[in-house]
Amino acid sequence: MSFVEYGDTIKDGDTAIVFLGHESMFPVKVQHGTVTQTKYGVIRHSTDLIGKKYGSKVTCSKGGWVFILHPTPELWTMNLPHRTQILYSTDISIITMMLELKPGSIVCESGTGSGSLSHAVIRTVAPTGHLYTVEFHQQRAEKAKEEFREHGVEHLVTVTNQDVCKNGFGVSNIADAVFLDIPSPWEAIGHAKSALKAEGGRICSFSPCIEQVQRTCLAMEECGFTEINTLEILLRVYNVRTISLQIPDLGKATEDNSGLGFDSSNPSNQGSLCANLQQGSVQFKSGVPLREMVGHTGYLTFATKS
Repeated sequence: MSFVEYGDTIKDGDTAIVFLGHESMFPVKVQHGTVTQTKYGVIRHSTDLIGKKYGSKVTCSKGGWVFILHPTPELWTMNLPHRTQILYSTDISIITMMLELKPGSIVCESGTGSGSLSHAVIRTVAPTGHLYTVEFHQQRAEKAKEEFREHGVEHLVTVTNQDVCKNGFGVSNIADAVFLDIPSPWEAIGHAKSALKAEGGRICSFSPCIEQVQRTCLAMEECGFTEINTLEILLRVYNVRTISLQIPDLGKATEDNSGLGFDSSNPSNQGSLCANLQQGSVQFKSGVPLREMVGHTGYLTFATKS
C-alpha cells in the first residue's frame, strides 16, 4: 500500500479507511490478529480485511456492513489524527495549482504539522519529485517521519526538525516552490529565497490574520519577489432538494399550463395541476445552500522569485 501507488488487495501493515458513511469514516492500521470496533460490530483484520480487495463491502459481527477504501491524500485529510490545525482540500487545491506543482517538482515546506498538505504535495510531485519539509516541534517531526514510512512515501520526502526562521530549509537553489505555514512567515522569506531555484520559483504563505499578511508582503518586496497577491477561498455547498413555492396571482388563469411542466393531455397530471393551483403552490427541484458554511480559514499570499 502506498499513497501514490494504488494496490488491489489489503495487506498486513496497510493503512485503510473504514467507510461507514459520507460523514463517518476513520483510518485503521491493518494487522494480523487485531479487531476494530464499529457501531455495526467487530471487524476482524485477519479474516475480514487481509487478502480482500480495496473497495470491498465487509459485514460486521452485528450484521451491519462497511466499505474498506484505499487511502488517498483527500481521504487522509478528512481522517488524519490532528496534531495541529490542518489545511483542507479547498485551500490545498488552489495551493497546488498556484505553485505550479507537477511530477518532478522540488518543494520546500514549513511547518509539517499533521501532514495534510504534505501528502497532497507528495502525490503531486511523484514519482521523480521530492518534498523537503521542516518542523520545529521534535515530536511532531518524528511522528510525521513514522507516518510517511507507513504510507510508503518515505523515499519522496525528507523531514527535518529545526527552526526554519533561523536555519532555513537545509537546501539551496533547487526548489521549484516553497510553502510557509508558520506564525511569523516574514522571518523565513530570506531562507525561502535561498532555497528556490535561480529564477522563476514560486512561494506561498498561509496566514489566518491580515496583520501577518501585511508583514509578509513587505518582506517579500524587500527580498525582490514579484507578482505578489493575496486571496481567500470560501466554500459554499448546495443541497439539491424539493422545494415548494407559491404561484403568483396573475389574474385570469391561462389555458396554457406548459410553463408548469405538466402534460395537460394526461388525466393524472390534470388532477395534480388542479390540486396545486387550489393550494396555490408548485413543487420543483432546486439547489439550496446550507444554513451554515465554512467561513474564513486563512489568507494565501503568492509571489514569484524574480
